[in-house]
Amino acid sequence: QVQLVESGGGLVQPGGSLRLSCAASGSIFRINVMGWYRQAPGKQRELVAQVTGEGTTTYADSVKGRFTISRDNAKNTVYLQMNSLKPEDTAVYYCNVKALTYTLTSGAYWGQGTQVTVSS
Repeated sequence: QVQLVESGGGLVQPGGSLRLSCAASGSIFRINVMGWYRQAPGKQRELVAQVTGEGTTTYADSVKGRFTISRDNAKNTVYLQMNSLKPEDTAVYYCNVKALTYTLTSGAYWGQGTQVTVSS
């Protein structure tokens, strides 16, 4: 099994910054893709950004140029640096990891979610 622990959410004013972290632990043989999704009230969960093991990144159009995703493979941790935050970025942010365990089971694992609120 794989466990994900997220941190870094909170309340910030428009134009401010936050940094989210997500640490993976457990029976991990290899982590392939690490990413962040978000879900606002009344909306579907959407991909915000993801990074592959080779470092290839993908971003939602709405966050390009403002958010940066990175990963520390030695720590099995993914980060999301969020700058120039807007009220429409308000949502619960979920870490997602696609990993292969030592039992050679591939799966997608979710964090518990962390609230990000952008408001004056």
